[in-house]
Amino acid sequence: MSKRAQLSAAVLACALVATACTSSGPEAVTPDLAPRGTTMTTAKPTRQDLSNKVSLTGKVAMNPLYGLTAPTAGQIRYLEVAQSTATPTKPTRVATVWTDGKPNHVEVPAGSTFGGRLVDDKATVTAGMPVASAKYAGYGIVADINGEQAYQIADAVSGTIQAQIKNGPGPFPCTLLGTIAALPAGTVPAPPPPAAPETETPETTGRPAPPPQQPGGTQSEPTGLRLVCTAPDDVKLINGASATLEVVTASAQNALVVPVEAVAGGQGKGKVDVIGADGARTTKDVVLGLTDGKVVEIKEGLTGDETLAVPGPDLPPAQGEQGQPGRPEGGSK
Repeated sequence: MSKRAQLSAAVLACALVATACTSSGPEAVTPDLAPRGTTMTTAKPTRQDLSNKVSLTGKVAMNPLYGLTAPTAGQIRYLEVAQSTATPTKPTRVATVWTDGKPNHVEVPAGSTFGGRLVDDKATVTAGMPVASAKYAGYGIVADINGEQAYQIADAVSGTIQAQIKNGPGPFPCTLLGTIAALPAGTVPAPPPPAAPETETPETTGRPAPPPQQPGGTQSEPTGLRLVCTAPDDVKLINGASATLEVVTASAQNALVVPVEAVAGGQGKGKVDVIGADGARTTKDVVLGLTDGKVVEIKEGLTGDETLAVPGPDLPPAQGEQGQPGRPEGGSK
């Protein structure tokens, strides 16, 4: 190739490169992080049913023990309960809590027998305090729980429980028995020995006097924190079989929800950034409700017509703390 041809080829190559690098051609993009506060995407509130659930591992057990609580605060007076010779078909009254002269009865449900007293007679008790133990006659499902789970399912009485037997029947509804609180040992005082007629003495009868009866009577063993529930009659249960319980602790129908990434805050209070028509962000306070980890309920603060920035606002660090602003637990990450 002649020098003239080589020069022409070089000029043409430079022209092509220059054209590719001009504003009219494609520009090279350097990957980089978006500045803090940049709106990556947006979301609008929606409505859906929402529930909080806790999953527990349990087992089928025979004649499980559960606790009965005081219906109100006051002084408890126990009744003398005769030992059952058969499974009761009616509730058995075992105690009365007196408040301002009004009686509030404690009864063992039908199908269960009295297990024992959990506090002293005439003791002052508080509402919800375990005061008696009862033993269910038949199969139940027992799940041990820890303290954190106990507070989550403390109001499970108003919720629902679904059970699934491993490699067995389910899911099916499981009816909660009594309280989830740990129970101390329960005792049933022994009845006093029958009084012998005054005319009958060892001297007059020639028989030795009977030994004095020891106090204490029968005793129910203490339990840890646990949930006890019963299956419908048509569900076949096998003692010792493993089971999984799903406890719905709270629920909301047609709740206004937004993605958790759009919210900063937690424990009932949060903030969101609302995008205006001009693209400006306005931070608003909201009241939070239930969450399933993907969306969170907005109880107050939004109408449902807003457009929210995702991620949501960054809250400043607590006074005296160093470092970058962040999101408290329960908000978006």
